[in-house]
Amino acid sequence: MTHEFSDNMYKEYILELYKSPENYGEIQSPSHEHTETNASCGDEITMQLLIKDGKIVNAKFHGSGCVMSIVSSSMLTSKIKGMPVEDVKNLERENVLEMFNIKINPGRLKCVLLPLFAVKNSLK
Repeated sequence: MTHEFSDNMYKEYILELYKSPENYGEIQSPSHEHTETNASCGDEITMQLLIKDGKIVNAKFHGSGCVMSIVSSSMLTSKIKGMPVEDVKNLERENVLEMFNIKINPGRLKCVLLPLFAVKNSLK
């Protein structure tokens, strides 16, 4: 019973993060920027990074999308702030999926991974 309660609480957290995402907005003069689109559901997320001395000192996103892409963008930008660029380049889909702490249905994988693709493509 406790496990089910914690899952519900976590789902509430995801909905709250969707309503008030962290790091939503724009960086005045980003050093890196890339927009990714998910054609299957219409999500469009732009990731902006400010990199100094090989570290991500700021990360923000803007755009529109479903709950999962917005929440993933919010979590990912929080995760990568302060990280060395080389570590961010090495992030994998598993790192993003671990942030969710819940099972992601296969139809939502593209939504959840869209921000990762935007970040990695901005660093190319």
